[in-house]
Amino acid sequence: MSAVPVAPHHASAEPGSPDERFALLLDPPPSRTGWRVVPARVAAMCIVEMQKLRHDRTEIYTRAVQPALWLLIFGVTFSRIHAIPTGGVPYLDFLAPGIIAQSAMFIAIFYGIMIIWERDSGVLTKLMVTPTPRTALVTGKAFAAGVKAVIQAAVVIVIAALIGVGMTWNPLRLLGVVVVVVLASAFFSCLSMSIAGIVLTRDRLMGIGQAITMPLFFASNALYPVALMPGWLQAVSRVNPLSYQVDALRGLLIGTPAHLGLDFAILALAAVVGIVAAGSLLGRLAR
Repeated sequence: MSAVPVAPHHASAEPGSPDERFALLLDPPPSRTGWRVVPARVAAMCIVEMQKLRHDRTEIYTRAVQPALWLLIFGVTFSRIHAIPTGGVPYLDFLAPGIIAQSAMFIAIFYGIMIIWERDSGVLTKLMVTPTPRTALVTGKAFAAGVKAVIQAAVVIVIAALIGVGMTWNPLRLLGVVVVVVLASAFFSCLSMSIAGIVLTRDRLMGIGQAITMPLFFASNALYPVALMPGWLQAVSRVNPLSYQVDALRGLLIGTPAHLGLDFAILALAAVVGIVAAGSLLGRLAR
């Protein structure tokens, strides 16, 4: 009589040891909490901004009008009258980095309006109940503003190149330009979100934003050298992050003497301070 066949023995069928294919379902990995979610949050916010621009590119074109007018009208006119000493650098070349910084700042300084809209629509409340730290949420939004500002800066650089501004195309220097624009935009967007956490309404934020953008612009070295300013305005310029952004952009793009180490350090410090301040006021905005 033939023997009864015996079923093959599987190592995964041992009592008490689940199949490895189902181990992840039975014992899921621990969820990421705290600062471990910061990179994912920053990446998610940046992807959202890219998707917005992909679906509606009109913002890029409309925001390019003002810097183009500054370069074509103000820059060309003052280049002909030689009214501002720039140390042998053509005034249009001197002006272009300042207009790049201005266009990036104008995008970031009204970023608080978006977070007020998110509060009104209930999105901010949902974000606040997640385990993500508040400063991580602010960091994600700040660097998302930086992505949008980099795209705007690229448009202005192309316009400047088309009208004859002499700029470098060294990849390392352009990478430095990206870092400078992102850090400065992170600070100005956090400044906007901090103001939003104080005033709480879009109308008030719009008014304050319009009241501080031009003073920040004119109290920097974007249009003229700091040496031409009166003493009190020079003191304001030294604490204005926009001045350090313009100084770094000039050094990177047109090769003028610049304090790049100091510029990067000040912009990084300003971004960190802005993130902490906006994060501390986020809870007040969400109430």
